[in-house]
Amino acid sequence: MKSFRKVAPLVVGAMISLTGCSSSDNEEQVVLANMGAQQLYEKAKTSMEAGNFSNAAATLSALDSRYPFGPLSHQVQLDLIYSYYKSGKTEETLATVDRFIRLNPNHSDIDYAFYMRGLTNMESDSNLFQELMNIDRADRDPAKSREAFNDFRRLIQQYPNSKYAVDARKRMLHIKERLARYEIAIARFYMRREAFVAAANRGRYVIEHFPDSTQVQQALEIMVSSYEQLGLEELKQNAMKTLKLNYPDSEFIS
Repeated sequence: MKSFRKVAPLVVGAMISLTGCSSSDNEEQVVLANMGAQQLYEKAKTSMEAGNFSNAAATLSALDSRYPFGPLSHQVQLDLIYSYYKSGKTEETLATVDRFIRLNPNHSDIDYAFYMRGLTNMESDSNLFQELMNIDRADRDPAKSREAFNDFRRLIQQYPNSKYAVDARKRMLHIKERLARYEIAIARFYMRREAFVAAANRGRYVIEHFPDSTQVQQALEIMVSSYEQLGLEELKQNAMKTLKLNYPDSEFIS
């Protein structure tokens, strides 16, 4: 921004651009308004096939609003769930999923709705930037991961033969690892604060609830260290015995 003289044309250009966008949006709305249900659906499918899920979601949303009980309504809602998901619109995806489940509890694709709910919650817990930068933030709140775990569990319990059940189980294992890492991160926080009872409890929670995770060794080591600090010799020896039996190479074993 070197001078006002150079800025002014840019502002005017931006205003013209915005006006053009507004006009274009209005024209698009007029076009959509003149389309029938089948035409709208074909337009949405074309956008989905081209990978333009944001545009597809807008078209499907308009179709869903105008023809909520039409012959295409169920498929429109399912496609809308997927389009919102691919567009990264978490709240819209979950709201559409919940509405579909509530209105169509016996639909043949209800398992897909539960699967998409779990997938959406699971991915909303991830942080792409931190993953790309290899930043470990296991201590961030795993509330969405817990929701996803419950979504996948409900899918497996209610629809064990679903074609999505196998993948749901794999994702549940991944989520359990995430939750176990969170417990260990919090336990180490308590250790630094010398809150050894709380740290030991977190370690024990991992042993009891995530025994198939890779965090069990760390949980046992935290328990051994915490019980030692608390002077609880019997509990320390019990944890040490389990540690020796399962992880004989642990540095905690002398």
